[in-house]
Amino acid sequence: MTKTDLVNYVAEEAGLTKVDAARALDAVMKGIENGLKKSGKVTLTGFFTFTAEKKAAKVGRNPRTGAAVQIPARVSIKGKAGSKLKEALN
Repeated sequence: MTKTDLVNYVAEEAGLTKVDAARALDAVMKGIENGLKKSGKVTLTGFFTFTAEKKAAKVGRNPRTGAAVQIPARVSIKGKAGSKLKEALN
């Protein structure tokens, strides 16, 4: 499902225009982003938990040449499905 598909679905299910549904979806995504920046964790109870995890810089290897490559420090996002989402998919 693409973002456009999701906007169309939200618009139809909630009785909104596509423009309003797109704004709502953008607001949710921005809220998740801000929550991860602020506290490092966003929980949508029963649905999904997003967690931001800091990873240190490290030395990796180029698989073709075997040369050492410096990999910079970064933030990785992990996700865990909630119980209601798991039930819906099984």
